Formats: sequence, C-alpha cells, structure tokens
Amino acid sequence: MTATPASPVRIGKAAVGALGMLAVATGALESVVTPTLPLLQRELDMSPAEGALLSIMLLITGALVTPVAGKFGDRYGGKRVLIRLMVVVSAGGLVSALAPNLPVLLLGQVLQGAMVGALPLSFILVRKHLPAGESKVAIGVVSGLFVGGGMAGTLSAGPVAEGLSRHWMFALPTIAVIGATMLVNGLMPHDPPGRSDDTGVDWPGLVLLSGTLVTLMLALALAPDIGSQPLVLGALIVVLAAFVTGWTAVERRAASPMVDLRMLARPAVWKSCVLTFVICVGTSVAVYLVPQLFAVSAGEYGFGAGATEIGFFLLPGAVAASLAGPISGIGARRFGSRAVVTTGIVIMAAALIALAAVHTEVWHLIIGKMMIALANGLCVTAMVTSTATSVDQSDTGIATSLVLVTRVIGFAVGVQVSGAILTAGTPSGSDVPAESAFVTGFVIAGAVTALSLLVVRTMSKGVKE
Repeated sequence: MTATPASPVRIGKAAVGALGMLAVATGALESVVTPTLPLLQRELDMSPAEGALLSIMLLITGALVTPVAGKFGDRYGGKRVLIRLMVVVSAGGLVSALAPNLPVLLLGQVLQGAMVGALPLSFILVRKHLPAGESKVAIGVVSGLFVGGGMAGTLSAGPVAEGLSRHWMFALPTIAVIGATMLVNGLMPHDPPGRSDDTGVDWPGLVLLSGTLVTLMLALALAPDIGSQPLVLGALIVVLAAFVTGWTAVERRAASPMVDLRMLARPAVWKSCVLTFVICVGTSVAVYLVPQLFAVSAGEYGFGAGATEIGFFLLPGAVAASLAGPISGIGARRFGSRAVVTTGIVIMAAALIALAAVHTEVWHLIIGKMMIALANGLCVTAMVTSTATSVDQSDTGIATSLVLVTRVIGFAVGVQVSGAILTAGTPSGSDVPAESAFVTGFVIAGAVTALSLLVVRTMSKGVKE
C-alpha cells in the first residue's frame, strides 16, 4: 500500500512573524553596501572599478542560487533548504564583518548572495501552510517587510559605519539574521517534500554560467588598466569566450537546462531580454554613480556627503522603487505592457540626460535617482508580466529565468562600466574622478536607454484585463 502524504501543519501568526523578521534582517544586510560604498573604497583603498565589482557580487550569486534553491526546496522541503541557506548567509555576513581587505570582503558578499533564494522559499512555505486567501496576505506582509528592511539598512548603515566601524554595519544585521533564523527553525513546522522531477539540477550549466559572469566582471574591472596589463585582459577575454561557448553548448543539450537558450528564438522573449538588459544598464549606472557623486568633496564639484547623508539621500529612490511594482501592474492592466514600458523608458532616459546636464544641487540627484528607480520598477514589472503571459504556462519558469539572468547581466555590466569610466577618468595622482567622467556615464546610459524605444515599437501591446 502507498502511504498518503500528511497534510502540512497550519501555521500561526508567530511563524509568519518569524519569516517577516527574517525578511527584515536579510533586507537590511543586503542593502548596507550601496550607501557606504565610497567609505569602503576609502578604507580598503579600492579603485572605482573594484568598488563596482564589490557592489554586484551578491546579486550575481543570488541569480545563480535562486533556481537551485527552488528545486531543492521542492525535493527536500522548503524549511530545510531555507535554514541551510541562512547558515551560508550568516557565515557570509560574519566574513564580511571581519574582512581585513577586499578579497575577503568579496568572499563574504558571495556567501551572502544566498539570501536572494530565501524570499521565494519563504513564499513556498507560506503557501504550503496557509489557505489561499491567508497566504496572499502573508506573502504581501513578508514582501513588504523585506523592502522595509532594505530601507532600514540604507538609513542605518552610514551611522553605524561612521559611529562604530564598517565591521559593525555587517555584524549587526548578521546577528539579526542568526536570531531570526533560530526563530523560524523553532516556530515553522517542517513541510513535506514535493514531487521532484527526474532531471535534477543542471550543475554543468550552473558552473559554466558562474564562470562566465565572474570572468566578464573581472574583464570589465581591469579594462581601465589595459595599458599596463594587456596580457591579463587578453587572457580573460579568451577565458570568457571559452566559458560562453561551453555554456551555450551545454544548455542546448541539457535535458532540463538552467537557462533554455532555445526560448530566445521566440520574438516576445528575446525582445523582453534586450529591453531588460538595457533598462538594467541604465538603472545600475545611476545606482553606482549617484552615491559616488554625493561623496565627492564639496571643494571639487560634489557635496562631501558621508555615508549617513548618502543613505538619507537614497531613501526617496527606495520608496519610489517599492511603489513602482503596484503602479506598473495597474498600468499594464489598463493600458497594456507596451505603454508602461514606453513610459518607463522615456522617464529613465530623460532623468539620465538631466543628471548629465544638471547635478549642482543635492535635490537634482535625489529627484533624478528617484525617477530612475520608479522607471526601473515600472519597466521590469511590466516586462516580467509580458514575458510570463506571452508563452505557454508550462514555459513560464523557463522564460522568466531568462529575464532574470539578463537582468543580472545588465545590472552587473552597467555597474562595472560605470566603475571603469570613473577609474579611467581619474587623473594620475588624484583620488577624485574628473566631473566629465560622471557626465560621460550618464550620457551613455541615457542614449542607450533611449535607443531601446526602437525595440519597444515592435512589442505587442499586451493583454488588458
């Protein structure tokens, strides 16, 4: 006789609250680098290109971990995988807190990237243990608390780093993550494993994609020093080509590829990927350049802002990003995805060009960054919705995973190119990039973003509901 699987145990408010506390803690830990990046660059003697590399390592790891975490959660149970992910995250936070130099800090950020897979696992747990109506409310609460944690991290990282040390700005949220993980482990019942597919995880594809992304980032980080290290850069380009070739061959033959490249042949999918890449490049340029410009000495052309002030200045952008998702969803239902994406691209291109032309007051940068964050949220939400509804239901996961990988690559390329521009634009013997380097970065991002309207014109309008 076949045993009937036990029904999942219904959870109470305490278990949902523990997941919410974990979301706040991970959101805070994820957000501490951005407002304090200029401070970290000074203390660890990093170039702008190295600072750019630091700011994206967590995101790259997260993009690689998330699909694997989902498969393992189905196979072994969501709680079991979530707790193990948070052990890795906690280790990464402690490594970052104790890091004496950039390589160790990069390692800590790589380990912390496992947190990106935690939020989807939290949603899986809530859906397994609560009825449909209550699970939607709980997912909304956990999502909102994650955003709130990110805002708290943005605001608190500066005061902690300046009042205590950069070590404590990683240590405090890590302690909160450890405490919240213990609560989740104690209050959340184990969920029964689901039916796992027979294809398993595409480990060769995962390894080759990891090598591709890391090699690409290293090549972009070394690009400003091509004159002094041409052989190293050339070797990285050869290795990058080998990784891309190997990854493409593996994914085309895999029974269950991590990224199904055959899906790119569909116009709706490749257009979404192109637009997602461009939009994320434009967004990431502002994410990297604006805090750097805030930190430039007031005696030069900047504002001499410390980490605390930078966190405060970035808060309106974080609020705009949190509001963009619901606004995009409403707009897509009423006017169609194409109209929402067009609006977002126009706003972003205009804001980037405006920042290139006018950046002499703090409010110029605050408003510009806020409009770019809003535009990014509008576009990305509409693109994911458009992609998910343009393919068969069975292909939704594959198509959206392509958009996810493209988003990470676009963000990483934009940040690294921005860092390379600032490094190349820093005069010999100076630590301050020329103002023209910032202008160049904003103009390039604005022009590339505007050109993407040519692709938007060929999009379907999208289903209005």
